[in-house]
Parts: sequence; structure tokens; C-alpha cells
Amino acid sequence: MDFSSANHGLWDIFVWGGVIAALLLIANILTRKVAFVRKSLMPVAALAGFILLALRATGLLKFPPDLLEMVTYHGIAIGFIALSLRTTKTEIKGVFAFQSGALIVSTYLVQAVVGLLISVTLYFTLMPTLFPASGILLPMAYGQGPGQANNVGSTYEALGFAGGRSFGLSLAATGYLVACLVGIWYTGRVLRKRGLNREDIKPVSGSVMTETFQEAGEVPLSESVDRLSLQIALILITYYITYLVTHLITQGITAVAPGAGKTLTPLFWGFNFITGSLVAMGARGLMGKLRDAGIMTRQYQNNYLLNRVSGLAFDLMIVAGIASIDIADLQGLWAPFLLMAVIGGVVTYFYLKWIVPKLSPDYADESFIAMFGMLTGTISSGILPLRQIDPEFKTPAADQLVVGSGTGILFGAPMLILIGLAPNSTAMLFVTIGLCLLYLAALVWFMTARRFRQGKSG
Repeated sequence: MDFSSANHGLWDIFVWGGVIAALLLIANILTRKVAFVRKSLMPVAALAGFILLALRATGLLKFPPDLLEMVTYHGIAIGFIALSLRTTKTEIKGVFAFQSGALIVSTYLVQAVVGLLISVTLYFTLMPTLFPASGILLPMAYGQGPGQANNVGSTYEALGFAGGRSFGLSLAATGYLVACLVGIWYTGRVLRKRGLNREDIKPVSGSVMTETFQEAGEVPLSESVDRLSLQIALILITYYITYLVTHLITQGITAVAPGAGKTLTPLFWGFNFITGSLVAMGARGLMGKLRDAGIMTRQYQNNYLLNRVSGLAFDLMIVAGIASIDIADLQGLWAPFLLMAVIGGVVTYFYLKWIVPKLSPDYADESFIAMFGMLTGTISSGILPLRQIDPEFKTPAADQLVVGSGTGILFGAPMLILIGLAPNSTAMLFVTIGLCLLYLAALVWFMTARRFRQGKSG
């Protein structure tokens, strides 16, 4: 075997992985040392992605685009599998978790309706060559971030949307800017209302206890196998099962209905993170049952390490996703891009300002800014502004993001069908908009009806 630099298959992933790592460190230094960057609340991974995008766009760095796509694609799946394998605490289950998930998915649906109305209007008026279902990329980009924008954009490219992948990734990148700008403005407004300054908010640090890293019944640190190795093993086994399940489903659909298989196969592979999350939830439930039955005597998941693995996967996904945008692909798509970016941000803002106080009246500001940051960027761009007004996380706003992301997978599963329906025909496009509105109404009822009945009975 050739071990020299001429063997690109041997060295490329580590060489370019080192470049991404270096850019993450540079971005971290900038956020700590440069006041303007620090005050922008820009997540480190997003800043590193923009730096790498600039280096690629100017030709200073010839980063392989296929590698960027691969990191983006696998990063979102590994991150969600790691999150879904975590054990859950009883105090965050129940109505709170499901309302949080419903809130997240209802916002996706609002963004989907807005995006589709924009793309349909342009298609029938000024831009007859526009891919009419392109608007559904708005919730994929704003709501779910660059990973899913990459997957659905690539799927739509295969269906005829030229530049669909870069269109979705560009919306996702713009979502970070929207999250940061609104985060700065809104947190400043809240602090002024409470008579505080940003300087009054001190960073929180506390003693690190063993319980931070280990729960009762876990594999002890004295075991010969490293606990990080166990977490990686659980994640990779789950991902391998996800691959097998997806392969069997798509092969089965193709064998029974070749036409449907041609349409659904790219969607199943594009949404492999949902399948992976469901497989991980099943594995977590199975291990819980085995422990309850006394067959398995130890808890193999470690929430702290699983959080760290998911954080690494999402950081790499964000850097690669933003950096893989091809600006040239946006030629001819600037009008829908700008309309969706601006109107999508405005509508998301006012929808959350309307619904959040109904669900979280005691901590509406904290819940709003956290949800808005996540639903235009990622969970990190929701946590960052939240820490400005709730540095010790005394409110449940941070829990809303975490548990809502888990239950949101269940509520969001029907969107896979909607994404598959939208590009089939003009009739199906309007059916998709109608189904989005019906599902949105059902989720709003689910979130508010119980509270309404309680208020009425009182």
C-alpha cells in the first residue's frame, strides 16, 4: 500500500479535516477576541463555514466539494442518532415535550406555506421557469438547517430544480444571519425593559460533579473499554441498521411499484436522519426494557458523551454545509431567494410572537428568542441569545429546544410525504399547501385547546 501523499484516498479526509478543525479554532478565537464578532452572537461553526466559503469562492482553497457534501449528509444523521440514543428524565416527559415538538413542527408548516406561496406566485407570474415546489426548501433551511437543506435540495435537483442544493444551503446560511441580527436586537430590548445591561450578565461556571458525566447504573470508569468507544459503537451500529432498513424499504417499494420507487427512494435516503432517529429511539427503548427485566444490568448510554458527539457532528455539518454553497448556482434565483429569506424571517417572528405566550406565559421572552434562534438557524443560535437573558437557564426555555427536537421528529414525519407530493404536479402542489394548512390547524389546536378548555372551565 502506498502511504505517501500521492494516495489521496488515504490522506484527503484527514488533510481536509485538519483544515476544518483549524478554521473552527480560528473562528473561536475571533468570537472571543474581536468585539464585533462576539456581539454578533454568530455560532462558531457558522462563522467557520462562512470563512471557508469565502476561501473557496475566491479560489484560495480548492476544497473537494464531494467531501463537503458527504460531511453535511452524514453529520446530520449522526448528530440526530446521538441525540435520540440519550436516556430521558421523567420530569421532561409528557405534555411539555409534545407541546414543544408541536410548536417546532407548526413553525415548519408556517414556513412551508409561506415558501410555497412565494414560489407558486412567481411560477405563475414572473418566473415560469422556476421550480414551483422550491418554496418547501424554506422550512428545511430555516427550520432544520444546512443538513436537511442540502438533502432536500439535492433531491429536488434530481427532479429538475437546477441549483436546488445551493438554493437551500444559501437560505440556511441566511437563516443564521437572521437569527443573529434578531437575537442581538431582541435581547437588548429585553435587557433594557428589565433595567439591565449586557455587562450585568456574567458567565456562569460551577463545580463539576461526577454526576455531570455519569448516571447511576452506567458502565464505571474503571472498565477496560472506554465509555466514548461504547457511545461511538452504539451510534455506528444504529447507523448501520438505519442503512439496512432504508435499503430494504426502498428496494421493496421499487419492486412493488417502480414508479413510486423512483420518486420515494431519493426522499428516504435524503431523510435518513429521521429513520436513524426512529431506529435510535427503538434501540433506546429496547435497552430500557432489558434493564427493567434484569437482562441488561448496566446503562451503556452516557448522555454527556452523546451530547458531545452530536455537538461535534452538527458543528462539522454546519461548516461543511455553508462552505459547499456554490454562488454561481443562484444565478436566476435571486428573486425567490430574497423574498423567501425576508418574508420567511418576518412571518416566523410574528407567528412565534403570537403562539409562544399562549404556551409559555411565565417565560415568553426566553422561550421566544430561543425558539426563533433555533427555527431560523440551529439549536446553538437559539441557546446563545437565551443565555443573554437567562444565563443560568432558570426557565424551561432551553429544555423546550432539547425535548422539542426529539418529539418534533414524530410530529415532523408527515412532512416527508408533503415533500414527496409537492413536485409531482401542479395539482399536487396545491394539495400540499392545503395539507400543510390542515396539519398546521391541527397542531395549533393541540397546543392551545387544552389551555383554552382550562380557562373556559375556570
